[in-house]
Order: sequence, then C-alpha cells, then structure tokens
Amino acid sequence: MYAAEDTLACCSGLRCGLSMGCNGGQPTSAWKWFAATGVTTGGDFGNVDGSSCNPYPFMACSHHVETDKYPDCPSDEYSTPKCTSECLDGKYGKDYKDDKVKAKSAFSLKGEDQMMQELSTNGPVTAAFTVYEDFTSYTSGVYQHKTGKQLGGHAIEIVGYGVEDGVKFWKVKNSWNDSWGDGGFFKILRGSNECGIEGTVSAGLV
Repeated sequence: MYAAEDTLACCSGLRCGLSMGCNGGQPTSAWKWFAATGVTTGGDFGNVDGSSCNPYPFMACSHHVETDKYPDCPSDEYSTPKCTSECLDGKYGKDYKDDKVKAKSAFSLKGEDQMMQELSTNGPVTAAFTVYEDFTSYTSGVYQHKTGKQLGGHAIEIVGYGVEDGVKFWKVKNSWNDSWGDGGFFKILRGSNECGIEGTVSAGLV
C-alpha cells in the first residue's frame, strides 16, 4: 500500500498543479508527482507497527452521514500534514528516501471508451467531479444531479462500470467512510460526463 499522506503533504504548489493538500488538488498532478518523485509505503490509521513508512494520519469520522460507527468529524476539518523527509513510523526499518517507489508512467484518459479499456486492462483510475447538495444524501442507484447547489470539486477513484436497470454507470469508491452511500461506494451515470466526472481522468502504471 502506498502512502496517501506522503502525496497529500508534499505534492503542493506550482510543482504539483497548485494542489493544496486537504483543501483540494488535481489527481493528474498527483500521478505525475508519483512518477517523478515517488511515494512511500503507507498503512491505515493507527498502524504504527513497523509495517510502513507513513501510516494514514487521520481517524475515520462521520462525514456527510450520521453513524455510531465513527465519531463526528472536526468542525474545522483536518489540516494538511507537514511535508517531511522522514518516516512517521519510527519502528519502520527503512529510510524515507530508500522507501520511495516511482510510478513507471502517468497519463490522462479521454472519453468513455478509453476509461473502460483502462479499467479492464490495468484496474482503477482517478477522476474528479463537481459535488452538488443532492449527492451528499446518496444511498443507492445510479446518481444523476437533480437538485441543490454546487458544493465544490471532489477527487475519487473509479473502480468499475456496468448497467443497472438499463442505465449505464461508473462504480466509484468515495473517501468519506464505509457508512456513507453504498458501503462507501456510489454509482454515477456513465457516458454523458455527469457532473464532469469524465472530463479529468488519469491513471498510471507502477
């Protein structure tokens, strides 16, 4: 597993497509960063057991959902971690620099056919889309924006595609927690650039 924390903290500013850590970023720039700079190994929150360089620093919280499984999210959200050149897990027996792994390539994808081909051949791709108010209450089915104002942009991972009741969809992994949506996933209309999800798609080979 690679460290989301390493890219989140260090892929920023002009050298990373004006990404701003927890305040937003560009998946395509993150892939280019992965290829040029590399990222360290990472693990889940709390896994400070010597198994990775940079375990995830944030505890899961109840983002856009009420659940007893997770605590409420901080009112001011989480802050971007400080970029460091040392492994955060002091038990890990490898140096930060030596732990870095670079992607072999990073590239953009255009259109439904290219996205489907990449998913079938190499697996998940990254994308971004516009979130509207009605998306936050999604629970099942194929999402299409109907009501509510725009809340901002959001980066996600497209993991597959299919057809439900005659409607084509992308299957997408969200980052809000597994109590939101359909076990942390959602389906969104495929083939019409719904909410811009087919407009900024990227992937790479490791």
